[in-house]
Amino acid sequence: MTLLQIMPEDAPETVQLRTSDLDVIHKELIKIGVRFERWHATHRLPAGADDARVMKAYRSHIDRISAEGGYRLVDIARMSPAPADPEWPERARAAREKFLAEHFHDEDEVRFFVEGAGCFYLHAGGKVHAMVCTAGDLLAVPSRTVHWFDMGRSPSFTAIRFFQEEDGWIGRFLPDSIASRFPTLDDLLAPA
Repeated sequence: MTLLQIMPEDAPETVQLRTSDLDVIHKELIKIGVRFERWHATHRLPAGADDARVMKAYRSHIDRISAEGGYRLVDIARMSPAPADPEWPERARAAREKFLAEHFHDEDEVRFFVEGAGCFYLHAGGKVHAMVCTAGDLLAVPSRTVHWFDMGRSPSFTAIRFFQEEDGWIGRFLPDSIASRFPTLDDLLAPA
């Protein structure tokens, strides 16, 4: 379920807005300069479709976003549970922890979720906008926007990523991150 939860930066326990209404989400995110769209594949994709099939299914969207933003590089990032692999829990933990602290990038962070879910926490205007993205969601976070990302305790997603430069994904981390005070992706999705 696509979800936006907004909290004051100094009061993570206070929920100012919690909604899955896509129109409301779009209106709230545009206020902080973040682009949100819903995409549909040109044809139905099977679960776990390979990179070539994913790119083909979303080609018109990819070409449009690439042209609009000057993105020269497009790739696919995947995190898929591998319960039979004894190293999976450690790989999943390390991947999750990599972006759990506040950071920013020197170029836009543009992600489209093909499968699964992840949460971008956007720290802007004295608030934290926790944006849970699921299959069909495109999120474009402007360069230098402070944020963090949580893929959950059991990461599972496929996302198309857009870059202007090869090192565009490198994060510049803040020394005094507030991220650990806010609900995790798992907390946000837990039944009430």
